[in-house]
Amino acid sequence: MLKCTINGKEVQVKAGATIIEAYMEAKENIAHYCWHPGLSIAGVCRMCMVEIEGNPRLQIACNTKVAEGMKINNTSAKVKESVEWTLGFHLINHPLDCPICDQAGECGLQEYYMSYGKYNPGMAEQKVKKNKVVDLGSKIVLDSERCILCDRCVRFTSEVSKTNEFGIFNRGDHAEIGTVDGMPVENNYALNVVDICPVGALTSKDFRFKQRVWYLKEFETVCNGCSTGCNIKVHFNENGLYRVKPVHNEAVNGYWMCDQGRDLYKFANKEFRQIKATKNENGHVVTLSAGAAAKEVGAMLNKSSGLALVLTGQYTSEEYNSILSYAKNLSAEIYYWKNNPESWDEFDGILYRGDHNPNTKGLELELSSAGIKAKDLKDLYSAIESGKVKTVVVAAPEVQKNYENLEEVFNKLNKADQLIWLTSGRNDLFEKANYVIPMKSFTEKKGTFVNHKGIEQKISKGVTIVSESLSLSEIVELFKGNDLVGFNIPTYERPQLLGGV
Repeated sequence: MLKCTINGKEVQVKAGATIIEAYMEAKENIAHYCWHPGLSIAGVCRMCMVEIEGNPRLQIACNTKVAEGMKINNTSAKVKESVEWTLGFHLINHPLDCPICDQAGECGLQEYYMSYGKYNPGMAEQKVKKNKVVDLGSKIVLDSERCILCDRCVRFTSEVSKTNEFGIFNRGDHAEIGTVDGMPVENNYALNVVDICPVGALTSKDFRFKQRVWYLKEFETVCNGCSTGCNIKVHFNENGLYRVKPVHNEAVNGYWMCDQGRDLYKFANKEFRQIKATKNENGHVVTLSAGAAAKEVGAMLNKSSGLALVLTGQYTSEEYNSILSYAKNLSAEIYYWKNNPESWDEFDGILYRGDHNPNTKGLELELSSAGIKAKDLKDLYSAIESGKVKTVVVAAPEVQKNYENLEEVFNKLNKADQLIWLTSGRNDLFEKANYVIPMKSFTEKKGTFVNHKGIEQKISKGVTIVSESLSLSEIVELFKGNDLVGFNIPTYERPQLLGGV
């Protein structure tokens, strides 16, 4: 470890660390555009200037390594003047379109102008006009006029996705980013370039013009799209969930996440959700409260013989623990619904895995701990046909699109005398079941997911979208005939309710 002083604060950093890394370690602000901890060093923006005691010239912090005893500051008048001049050059051709820019409210240019700028521009010439609203495929829009040529997108597609779509074209003040031969940016990690763009040059079609960031709140949790378990931040307000961004976790996802995981917030929004419980009485479907439906089902299960429980790898370890204990007491047979298990070992080399369940490992661990060897669904089909199994309870998948055989499985299980379908997502098909009970999404509960490496990660209860939705643990209590008053009350502040649903 090396000792250095950052703005008067003594800091210890690893040997070989750069000055900008020391600033991050010290939690001291430093202006920068091109540097990103997950990418190589470019040193092109010249914003991260610092003064080093004993050195007559200012140095860039991103590409200068810390030496023992270094005394560094970026608060002197000399540094501030340098950053102001550099910022002025970045703004020479930048359009004044903050009111219509998606980046407004989380833009480095705005922040640095307020910190270092507030000057009268000395540029009399007209701004150079560049391409606007350039369609880069199904995910991204490019406004070249806003680009400050930080090179982050070019480095990302070269070093991380290795798809090499982006480049910098032309020279001088006509230089601009673009894609080679106008190719669309359709790789499965494309939206990471929107995250790392420090201005509004690259924007997401999905989020574009949907919300102003100052109207959004956020919470951190874990993606439920595959067994990698990327750490994420979910942005929401009283109208619903709007976007997902990655949170750095070096052991799991680094600084990135895949584009498929970014879409999963939509399935937690109320327009895709099972809002109320339904009961099918000889083809006549009625709605009832989730709690009442669960108690009715519980009373029936306690009298039933030939009971089967079907589990998917999309629930928390705590939920598995609760329902497995309950099922054992009822002598129920346990079945494991695996979606495309032949592809589970597939891996794209970056993050996305063929196992599209967040808690396969957690389910396997809970089954092993309970001394249960789950059976295959094919065995359940035979047991239903023979009449051995009369009642089936299914903890259905939250992300229905990842279960390609959903309709086929449902129709086969619906041949049982009684089918109880527990689901967070709405589907007209499910109304054929005897009971459908709304379940919580991954955004509405806390618990544990275990990823493919065996790393346990906590998911957070961030926001309630469907007020009557239940977790598997709550379902078990209601099945037993208990009330939920006082059950599993969180010790932290309750999340707010969205949209009055």
